[in-house]
This record gives sequence, structure tokens and C-alpha cells, in this order.
Amino acid sequence: MAKLGFVGLGVMGSQMVDRLLKKGHEITGYNRTRSKAEWLVERGMRWADSPREVVQASDVTFSMVTNSAALSAIANGQDGLLAGLQAGKILVDISTVSPAVSRAMAVKVREKGADMLDSPVSGSVITLQEGNLSVMVGGRPKTFEKVKSILQDIGPKVTHVGDNGLALALKIASNLSLAVQMLAFSEGVLLAEKSGVARDVAVDVLTHSAIASPMVKYRGPFVLELPAEAWFDVNMMQKDMLLALEMGRELDVPLPTTALSNEFLTAARGMGLAKEDFAVMFDVLAHMSGVKR
Repeated sequence: MAKLGFVGLGVMGSQMVDRLLKKGHEITGYNRTRSKAEWLVERGMRWADSPREVVQASDVTFSMVTNSAALSAIANGQDGLLAGLQAGKILVDISTVSPAVSRAMAVKVREKGADMLDSPVSGSVITLQEGNLSVMVGGRPKTFEKVKSILQDIGPKVTHVGDNGLALALKIASNLSLAVQMLAFSEGVLLAEKSGVARDVAVDVLTHSAIASPMVKYRGPFVLELPAEAWFDVNMMQKDMLLALEMGRELDVPLPTTALSNEFLTAARGMGLAKEDFAVMFDVLAHMSGVKR
């Protein structure tokens, strides 16, 4: 059992804490909106009033927030993560942010005598609940070895991919494919539907066909009915697409399907669908096709 901290208890973060509690870890947590964390407090999580308090109470602190700006907000200031760090402590950031931002923060962490890993994950809420999450880790090998067993309690597939920032680069490279696959799947469903195939039949066949990646299997049915609460909304998906496009420009890698898929996310926002799961890309294409949900 380890003394862990967790800052950022959104949809994925809260499920990770629940999983770690079930594994027997002692956890102190913080979230900007406490009401979202009450169910975890009832299950044994200790509440802290700031990110600083979380770090002070923990040997290893995890953070998972929406973007680079949010990471900066919880890290800096008198109540931030950095203020609570001491020599020997470890910060593991699970957020999907710019690799450059993460590397810069790692420098500040090491100035405190602590260390930092970037450790984004690949998978959905269902993947996490089923214990099939994939975890990528960037940072010093010795620090990785110290927290590897804890990360394995979150997801069984844990891979150290290299120095700080490289896990984020790999996560962004992975995530761009989510929107691209969703758009391609939507095209196939609508082509079949307008040919006369019932939508539910098309979805059933395609999600059990050769094109059925894990993402298509768990998100494909969303073209029939969107989840009440988005697993990964349009704004979050577009944030990752923009990170990918930025990396593509920096590294001279053309990303044509990423750019096109990103435009459909922009269209979804224009239609007032920004808070829906990004599978709502189907609705954008359906509207263009003259098909109603």
C-alpha cells in the first residue's frame, strides 16, 4: 500500500482513484468542484483543500486535468503542486498536454529535489473499469521503476517509452486516430443507411467486422445513442487534435486526415455540440447527408 495523492477528479480521474482505493492504496484527493468527489470520500479517499495539501500528504501524487493551462493553474502559486514538493517526492502527470509544457514543468519539479513523469493513458472509462487501460510513461528509468507497480494497478499494460515528454508525444500520436476512425466509421454507417440498410444493423455488422478496432467497438454504438455524460467531449478531442497538428508542423509530418477530422469537430462546436462525446461527429456528417439521428 502506498500513500498516494490525486489532483483532478473528472470522469477518468475519479475512476482511477476508485480503482486504486480497491487495490488498497491510501489516497488524498483534490478537485476544483468538491461535490464531484464526494462519492470517493465516502469510499475512503481523504479530502484536501488544495493541490499543495495533496502533495504534502503523499509520496506519489497523480494529476489529471484538461489542458496545459489547467496544469499550470494547479501547479503554480502558494497552493499549487510545486509549493508542496519536497526532496524524494514524485509527481506523475496523466494529463494530455503539450510535451514542451510537461518538460518545462519537470525542470521545476527537479529544482525541488523531486521528480516527475508524464504518464498519459490510452482507453476509455469502460477500458479502465475492465482493467484493460494502457499506460505510457516518459521520464527517468529509476523513477519509473519506483511507481511501475502503482501504474499497473491502474492499467496492466505499462510501457516506459523514453525521456520526459515522449509519452505525451506517443499519446497525441495515438489520439489523433480516434477522431479519424470515428469519421471513417460514420461515413460507412451513413453510406450503408442511405443505401437502405437499417442503422442499427450497419452498426452491428461494422463493429464486428475487420475494421472494428477497440475504439470502434466501444464508441461505434454511440451513433445510435450518445451517452448521457460524454466520455471524451468535442472540446477535449479537438484540444488533442490541435496538439497533433502543432507537432506535425514542428516536425514536418503532414497530417491530412487529422486536419480534415478536426474540421468536423469545429463544425460540431458550431452546431452547439461541444459538450457531447466526440462521437457526435456522426451527427455533423449525417446533417450534411440529409439524415436525421
